[in-house]
Amino acid sequence: MELVNANHRTQFWHLQNDGRVTCTVCPRFCTLREGKRGACFVRQAIDGEIVLTTYGRSSGFCIDPIEKKPLNHFYPGSSVLSFGTAGCNLGCKFCQNWNISKSRQIDTLGSQASPEQIALTATKHQSDSIAFTYNDPVIFLEYAVDTALACKEVGVNTVAVSAGYMCEKPRETFYTVMDAANIDLKAFTERFYHKVCSGQLAPVLETLKYLKHETDVWLEITTLLIPNENDSSAEIDAMTQWVMDNLGPEVPLHFTAFHPDFKMLDKTRTPADSLVRARNIALNNGLHYVYVGNVHDEACSSTYCPNCHNKVLSRNWHQLGDCALTSSGVCHHCGHQIAGRFAKCSKPWGRKRIPVQVR
Repeated sequence: MELVNANHRTQFWHLQNDGRVTCTVCPRFCTLREGKRGACFVRQAIDGEIVLTTYGRSSGFCIDPIEKKPLNHFYPGSSVLSFGTAGCNLGCKFCQNWNISKSRQIDTLGSQASPEQIALTATKHQSDSIAFTYNDPVIFLEYAVDTALACKEVGVNTVAVSAGYMCEKPRETFYTVMDAANIDLKAFTERFYHKVCSGQLAPVLETLKYLKHETDVWLEITTLLIPNENDSSAEIDAMTQWVMDNLGPEVPLHFTAFHPDFKMLDKTRTPADSLVRARNIALNNGLHYVYVGNVHDEACSSTYCPNCHNKVLSRNWHQLGDCALTSSGVCHHCGHQIAGRFAKCSKPWGRKRIPVQVR
């Protein structure tokens, strides 16, 4: 397939008096001269405005379990058509998808698909949702929004997997068309965001509060625990207390294990007991649904009823087991409504990951 230069006009920018253009999608506020690209690489100054250079182009499509996003309370057991593009607006030294998110090669984007083609592919493969993932959809906002609108036309849900690093107006435009989000809360100190991610914590916290209190988007949070960087008991206590105070007890929180990658090859893998420790701190602070990830731990990956404390959904690394929930998410043991979005799932998708072609 011959690749095309898919420059797409965008909305969130303003022209400076000296002819430079400032992108206002995220708090980096890249101010660019003609032909220059922003830190994300995919938004470029052309003819006095900002264009998206990756509209309609992807690094590939796969069908995943929804638990891989990770979303444990958004139609558990269902499948999701996942895709991303290239580039990122943060500079995380530990990036686990660095070959995509840090790519500066347009050849990375070997697949082309219109929003309508993506929506129809999801229905063809009986995927309940599509996910904008692998790299942050904030930077391909226009492509993601158009795809979400096409999905709504055919009854397919939309999921954003994002670091939440964006400005107010784009955030409203983006999340108006999303059904669920997993926000990557990378740490709970400005030091970490500045030193390790080349970003700021405060805008991410604003996104979390916006999603919880001003939208109907189903929200879950993920924190990748990196040894001696963001895994101290004091930091985890502060973070989970903030979640409890600002978002409430029913937002699921995932602590996932780090493995050495990209520019953090000198770090060790996250010990399993660090994940369990973090989970216990969160539970002690009042959060109802706290999970560990990237490890095999059925006990700490399963869902428990916060009312009667019985296990209601067994889970181990994206694989679902015994279920004690009604199709609407009510506990069989005590009748308590589990927070989330639920529907009858006759055959869970399981752990499999299947590459697909969008035509």
